[in-house]
Amino acid sequence: MRVGVVFPQTELGGDPGAVRAFGARAEELGFAHLLAYDHVLGADPAVHQGWAGPYDIDTTFHEPLVLLGYLAALTSTLELVTGVIILPQRQTALVAKQAAEVDLLSGGRLRLGVGLGWNAVEYEALGEQFGNRGKRSEEQLELLRLLWTQRSVTFEGRHHRVIGAGLAPHPVQRPIPLWMGAASPRAYARAGRFADGWFPIVPPGPALEEARSLVDAAARDAGRDPAGIGMEGRVQWRHDPDAIAAGTDAWARTGATHLSVDLMGAGLRTVEQHLAALEAVADAAGLTAS
Repeated sequence: MRVGVVFPQTELGGDPGAVRAFGARAEELGFAHLLAYDHVLGADPAVHQGWAGPYDIDTTFHEPLVLLGYLAALTSTLELVTGVIILPQRQTALVAKQAAEVDLLSGGRLRLGVGLGWNAVEYEALGEQFGNRGKRSEEQLELLRLLWTQRSVTFEGRHHRVIGAGLAPHPVQRPIPLWMGAASPRAYARAGRFADGWFPIVPPGPALEEARSLVDAAARDAGRDPAGIGMEGRVQWRHDPDAIAAGTDAWARTGATHLSVDLMGAGLRTVEQHLAALEAVADAAGLTAS
């Protein structure tokens, strides 16, 4: 199981120096990947009365693909992961181009995690429909892979029309691995049919086993081998190395291929505190520090 770390967007998102320090130290400590969350716009609670989302207009977020492009130049082994890009609120061909660029500049280190999101305010501001995002995402996944692997693409779907067009340069990985966030039966089935891997929202236990059974069943129905679909768990740092070790073991026992540790929400205020937590996590997870 490959252990990575979540970049703390909401706590270090406004400091370019923190990006450099965090990315470099994560690689030095032996983390396999760095994962970044996505939000383009935050809602203003003063305008949207009763706003209950976890993020708002004042929550800091670097744009993930720009962030990972920057980190591509600062690292050499760290896998760069979006976890997840809200795909249906973005133009598909532009995502294909941006992802191909990050993959190329990093030497083939991008893993593109995608999902549907929950923020209707953000969808409206970006000019995309919120209600049909699931169906559109399926078409987007097909088109992304075509654009990454074919010189000239002709594709006419319900939501996309590309006639004799292609992107250059192509990514190193052809196609780039596509992973999906999933938190509902429909999303589990979609991951089984289309994804190279998935990010479950639930922890190890009965709910995870039920979700995985839906992913596996959909994969088999689509003629795919469920064993070839990756799964990435997540644990949170709460100043308890034993809990990290236990969480790592629990996800490993489920057969997870990847795990990310999230430092956000632990009361860390400075870059130095985040870096100290990184070291503690690396030690608890059994990574080799340098």
